Amino acid sequence: MSEAATDSGTIDGACGADWCDDAERLSADALHALQVTRLRATLHHAYEHVPFYRAAFDRAGVRPDDCRSMADLARFPFTVKDDLRAQYPFGMFAVPKDRVRRLHASSGTTGLPTVVGYTQRDLDDWADLVARSIRAAGGRPGHTVHIAYGYGLFTGGLGAHYGAERLGCTVVPASGGMTSRQVQLIQDFRPEIIMVTPSYLLTLLDEFERQGVDPRSTSLKVGIFGAEPWTQEMRREIEERFAIDAVDIYGLSEVMGPGVAQECVETKDGLHIWEDHFYPEVVDPITGEVLPEGAHGELVLTSLTREAMPVIRYRTRDLTRLLPGTARPAFRRMEKITGRSDDLIILRGVNLFPAQIEEIVLRTPGVAPHFQLRLTREGRLDHLTVRAEARPDATADDRVAAVGLIARGVKDGIGVSVSVEIVEPETLERSVGKFKRIVDARRDG
Repeated sequence: MSEAATDSGTIDGACGADWCDDAERLSADALHALQVTRLRATLHHAYEHVPFYRAAFDRAGVRPDDCRSMADLARFPFTVKDDLRAQYPFGMFAVPKDRVRRLHASSGTTGLPTVVGYTQRDLDDWADLVARSIRAAGGRPGHTVHIAYGYGLFTGGLGAHYGAERLGCTVVPASGGMTSRQVQLIQDFRPEIIMVTPSYLLTLLDEFERQGVDPRSTSLKVGIFGAEPWTQEMRREIEERFAIDAVDIYGLSEVMGPGVAQECVETKDGLHIWEDHFYPEVVDPITGEVLPEGAHGELVLTSLTREAMPVIRYRTRDLTRLLPGTARPAFRRMEKITGRSDDLIILRGVNLFPAQIEEIVLRTPGVAPHFQLRLTREGRLDHLTVRAEARPDATADDRVAAVGLIARGVKDGIGVSVSVEIVEPETLERSVGKFKRIVDARRDG
């Protein structure tokens, strides 16, 4: 990564000569050549050192040398989360354990956790990519970054931390929780940037207002939000209430962590994927067929530089589409995640995602941006209740009107009938990390 300039006086994301690293200036042909070289090396590395991949390639009848162009990658098998769980803890590692410098893992709430390992070079690459991401979001050396992602086995906190330090920023490692204290720290330490899940940022906003502090009066200029899908409506809500630029960061622990892709502050038009390290495909979630650029489907990622744990065609379950680059023209963009294929709710034959409900809730007067979807079974039919919090200043008439507006919005926009409950402020459980949008209370009968 080239050395960045040191002026920390402004927040802007323009990819000028002082701010872009060498990879961001690659021509399309140079990037393609680099990708082919790195992909072939990764396939050999995985085949030779990971028994799982050797067996998977053999079953599919392919060898690393069969890949002569990026299009040939479609011949290779997918990797899914259950594959990683089946190899718990270290079966996916491609280097000896004594070369692994750090371990991260998922929560394992639905089974064995997925374990991820990093060599020193992996950690250096990760720090570089998060630094690149923060810079694209508007961060500069000398800025202070308040990190409210969780630290520990979750990749968010430490991934953001080392990237911010690599850029030359001052880090406030607040982690999650102690919300009232975080509000005080933001006022006292005066950070320019906050990195946090969007749902916990809303919790911080509520705490500012509870303490009688205007969120728009803080030093914050940019919020970098990731770890869960969030909508354009939520962006508008956050930017209006906090007077900041809200931009998206994308990553997942199975592939690296935060810093796989980043939205640029000057365009806010989707996330540029750092394609010198990760190759994206979009596939049909049902058939697995590779879709043309611009078509909506499931994002699949292949690592191009990972040493400890290369991943080949990892099915992320995140739904998006690929678009040409804009602010960083060397790299394609992915549209903001619209949902996850495994978050799909099929309600009486109609497909819906929490993000669709979020857009309706956020544009409803008198309703706060905190909501949950509760699935129950009435007889033989599934039923969905949207539970949304009233704003503190909402009147009884506002709450009655909100019930009708949300119910009609879902019926007209999605095509299914739901129940709506407007509950008291601060009734729904707050989260210090990802917000649990779906509560499945169905019982098989």
